[in-house]
Amino acid sequence: MKYFTVLCSLFLFSCTSSEKNEVSNEVDEKFVPDMYVASEMTLLMRSMYDVNEDIKKEIQAGNTPSEFPKEFLKIFTAKLTDDKPYNDTFKAFSKVYVDNVRAIFENDNEIPLKNRYNNAINTCISCHTTECVGPIPRIEKLLIN
Repeated sequence: MKYFTVLCSLFLFSCTSSEKNEVSNEVDEKFVPDMYVASEMTLLMRSMYDVNEDIKKEIQAGNTPSEFPKEFLKIFTAKLTDDKPYNDTFKAFSKVYVDNVRAIFENDNEIPLKNRYNNAINTCISCHTTECVGPIPRIEKLLIN
């Protein structure tokens, strides 16, 4: 009788186990998530963040960054999320940002290097207060205290 009970229990357990697998497979096959695809601008800004992080480390180590990152100029042409058009505010902030980044690499500039760098990062923050505020806390981490 013990063997019969054990066999029945195993049989019931294996049936419910396989039924669960069949149900979960059906759900997995039917569910197709809507995957987010980052825009050119999003990818560019992520890259710009990484480059600025490297510039920050270089400045903190006492070095002067040597070359303006030319990929930053794509800020004027990269496609925005949902093919949104560039507005005048974004164009203005982009120009100021590029000018502030260029200033970081000017050896004859009288403004201290740390301040020039922070000016560029503060331009990012200012622009993001007008639109796409989500990354501001992350961008603030780039500032040199």
